[in-house]
Amino acid sequence: MAGAGRERNRLLTRLFLRLAPAALEAGCEAYVADMRLRVGEDVFYPDLMVVCEPSSDPRYEERPCLIVEILSESTEAMDRGRKLRSYLKLPSLKAYLLLDSRERRAEGYFRQGEAWVYRELEEVDLACPPVRFSLNEVYEGVL
Repeated sequence: MAGAGRERNRLLTRLFLRLAPAALEAGCEAYVADMRLRVGEDVFYPDLMVVCEPSSDPRYEERPCLIVEILSESTEAMDRGRKLRSYLKLPSLKAYLLLDSRERRAEGYFRQGEAWVYRELEEVDLACPPVRFSLNEVYEGVL
């Protein structure tokens, strides 16, 4: 989101610094904000996504394994609504994380077989990219 606030940017930066090395080590790419994601006919700009299977079209990604949105007052309804419904349809997606920029709070949707499981998080443990970190690590100095 262009012109985002300080807390949102700090949180996104700290999260990227945790995810990017693990993504690269796994042969994947981590993208922040400006990379387009195509889901059917819809196009979104996730705050952060990790992609291990690149699209054949260089303008879009279509097969992320992880999507992260940073919640704010202006984005929360869309992140929990239309984006959530669209993202969970992606066969490649393993997790959709929502981190709040207004309070220390994180939650996620995690694929388990054909189902999605919702969890509130104190620690993030991801399969793609393979990484584990606490909320304290990403929220330190943010709020």
